[in-house]
Amino acid sequence: MVERFRSVMLPHLDAAYGFARWLTRDPVLAQDVAQEAMVRALRYFHAFRGEEARPWLLRIVRNTWHDARMKQRADQPLEAAEEQPTEGPDPEQSAMIEDRRRHVAAALAALPAESREVLVLREIEDLSYKEIATVLDMPIGTVMSRLARAREKLAGDLRVRLGRRTNGLRDL
Repeated sequence: MVERFRSVMLPHLDAAYGFARWLTRDPVLAQDVAQEAMVRALRYFHAFRGEEARPWLLRIVRNTWHDARMKQRADQPLEAAEEQPTEGPDPEQSAMIEDRRRHVAAALAALPAESREVLVLREIEDLSYKEIATVLDMPIGTVMSRLARAREKLAGDLRVRLGRRTNGLRDL
């Protein structure tokens, strides 16, 4: 059973950590949540019926995070986006790209948890609507409407943060 767990679940460890990072907004706490989720997944692996492993694991991550929140009841701020060198010959373009990345991360972090989690699962983790519905334990229609609202909120916040109007032109 342990070998099967390794081959089925371990390839999704990075996705579990990434989702936990967006949920917790804290890289250290995200490690704890992802680790606890993997322990729970191993403990309950006997209940895994061969459906898709990634949504099953991400649902455990979400449940683990909710349990941890109930214990702590404290919001922790998202740390600044990690400095990642961007490829490109022009330092000015690299700075602009990094600035946009920070704005997107800040706008995403500012979303309510239910909007952020559905957006992260779709746009960052690339889950299908059906997989998201499985992870969040809700109907697909609810997933689609939450995703649409989350995208609208994110776009509105980014327009404000980037100083752009709806037509994509800078304010004069």
